[in-house]
Amino acid sequence: MNKKTKDYIVIGFAIFSLFFGSGNLIFPPKLGEAVGNQFYLGIIGFCLTGVIFPVLGLMACTKTHGNFEELFERVGKNFSKIFSIILVLLIGPIVAIPRTAATTFSLAVQPNFHHLNIIEFLIVFLLIDFFLVIRPSKLIDVVGTYLTPILLLILFTLIIKGIIAPISSYSTTVPVDSFPKALTDGYETMDTIASIIFACLIMGTVKSKGYKHKEKIKVILKSSIVAILGLCSVYGGLIYLGSRTGVLGHNLSDSSLLLFLAHSLLGNAGTIGIEIVLALGCIATSIGVLSASGEFFVRISNNKIKYNVAIIFMIIITGLIASIGLTRIISISTVLLNIVYPTTMVLILLNLIKKYINNNYVFKLCTYITLLISLLDAIPLLQKYMNYIPLTKAGFGWVIPFVIVFLICNYFMPKENLVTNNKLSTDKLS
Repeated sequence: MNKKTKDYIVIGFAIFSLFFGSGNLIFPPKLGEAVGNQFYLGIIGFCLTGVIFPVLGLMACTKTHGNFEELFERVGKNFSKIFSIILVLLIGPIVAIPRTAATTFSLAVQPNFHHLNIIEFLIVFLLIDFFLVIRPSKLIDVVGTYLTPILLLILFTLIIKGIIAPISSYSTTVPVDSFPKALTDGYETMDTIASIIFACLIMGTVKSKGYKHKEKIKVILKSSIVAILGLCSVYGGLIYLGSRTGVLGHNLSDSSLLLFLAHSLLGNAGTIGIEIVLALGCIATSIGVLSASGEFFVRISNNKIKYNVAIIFMIIITGLIASIGLTRIISISTVLLNIVYPTTMVLILLNLIKKYINNNYVFKLCTYITLLISLLDAIPLLQKYMNYIPLTKAGFGWVIPFVIVFLICNYFMPKENLVTNNKLSTDKLS
């Protein structure tokens, strides 16, 4: 195997593990249980928002050399800074990292070490994170070379066994909105947000391997294909396994259903294997997020905030939030993600097609209308009024207004000579 092919695989495996490990293992089986014999709709919808959009976000950031805040600058400098900080805090110490810690404790530690309380566990977990992020340049190689092959081996063993010998027949009671549900469940992965934040980490690793600008894009594109194949296979397999448990009527929680599947298909060895997968995946994601978030705060503060100081601050916040438990974290994250996820997707799409955009009003008004509708839809008192907007009940009330505003701004408003920051980015980071 030549060096380039090895790099594609190692970086692709690392992208897979960084996206996959933040507790995402628990969501596909529960979705599969809900959609039953419409599991194929579940797979398509979940993979669109949980796999394809994250990769699009990563590719959009290659044009800004990993400086994801530049994706938002056409909306306004103040918006760019505020929204970037919000995303980093969400994917970092407020939601994603606490979720990795709480998930590891609930599914992998607590069932085996009953005497260990969550505070004691968090101290150990976060100390491991701290020492592993001190040298972030080695992170991608460690994750891609060692952790991901172990994850894939255990997961594919479980999935293949479940396909050959299903636990039960399909559920016959399925929601009429299986596809929209799958799309919104894909939000829970947080990977579209994670992708643009991980971009600087992945770009740094590619650069450290000696690749220049045009080569970087090619390497990341091919590595992303490896990650897409892995993620879609695993998510699709887990959704299918969940779809074959619907008639059992256990009404298990997300995490309990996963452990039930592992034990039913592979016995105690399967349960232990999934616990190992979960722990390794969550550690991989938490150290990736910490490293990328630390570099962001260094960059946005013009080196006034030191890398290690930012890491310590985020670890302390993570510990405090993780102590409230997995169920509460997931409940809080669902509301927050329904607000910011659509806006992030819109900004990624606009940046990918920016050469066809005629003026900055497209960026500004499309972003603000998406954010406004998502925010209003999150307020319970207003939901009955928001239902008058098409697709709101399915969780996509922002789509029609976004399309209307895009068409009006792009085709009926004056054209502008748009100024980009690409040259500045190249000068600064090449």
